[in-house]
Amino acid sequence: MKYTLGLFSSLALAMAIFLTGCDTLNQMTQGVTSAAASAGLINTDQAESITKTTAAVSKTFEDITPSQEYYIGRTVGATILHKYKPFDKEEPIRYLNTLGQALALASERPETFGGYHFMILDTSEINAFAAPGGLIFVSRGLIHCCKTEDALAAVLAHEIGHVQLRHGLQAIEKGRITSAVTTLAAESGKNLGGQQLAELTKSFEGAITDITGTLVNNGYARKLEFQADASAVKTLKNIGYDPNALVAMLEEMDRHLKPGGMGFAKTHPKPQDRIDELRKIIRTTNPPSTPSKARVERFETFLEKV
Repeated sequence: MKYTLGLFSSLALAMAIFLTGCDTLNQMTQGVTSAAASAGLINTDQAESITKTTAAVSKTFEDITPSQEYYIGRTVGATILHKYKPFDKEEPIRYLNTLGQALALASERPETFGGYHFMILDTSEINAFAAPGGLIFVSRGLIHCCKTEDALAAVLAHEIGHVQLRHGLQAIEKGRITSAVTTLAAESGKNLGGQQLAELTKSFEGAITDITGTLVNNGYARKLEFQADASAVKTLKNIGYDPNALVAMLEEMDRHLKPGGMGFAKTHPKPQDRIDELRKIIRTTNPPSTPSKARVERFETFLEKV
């Protein structure tokens, strides 16, 4: 049986390696990347990416630098894009990134090593993900739950909150060690051939899925979701969007979500639970301000093209 080692698989292998521990990590990284490059399965840039990613995760998460967080986040992003197809219309993507960058600048973490990047996932599933370092993904299904630009800004501000508070790294830290790691540890120090490497990489795809399972399948703990909501409220207030739009968006989602369904319904606390917490934070009786005509028109134009 033949195997093909693509960029995603090579990144998956790099992330799986860190689970073996620091003692075997460095020698294993050198042997694996050398074997892969010699076999023509990865190029020089991919080998360098593996090395940098592996070096990042070999340290404790408290010691991870912004640049190392970037490489970890890129691996998580590759996993998400392996599951979901990206939406590739230029104008809506530009709008989303303009809005997202403005919100990021108003947050308590306005800069990351690789910068913030916002992408639309071409799926009707209602969901959003924030990978470490500032890669933020929002589904078409979730976008269409937003009735105003303020509501969409609230979604992005919430995901920026996850990046700001480094929740993604906490999720990765809790990845379970799979049986594939035992195989890797047993093979450490050997100069693996191309076929062996391909077979191991195939088994390690399960390991990377396990690491990112918190983001895609299980979701963050309620406490972390509430923290991201609180961060979003601050960001929205800083830039002039109505924080009550987050409540309105959650109410809209509550009407669309099916109990036990996929996406947001599976990975997030019940919208009403978050609404109750948000109302404690916002604590205002001021009526929401009327958005400008320009804001309404640009959002409606965006929505029509997504």
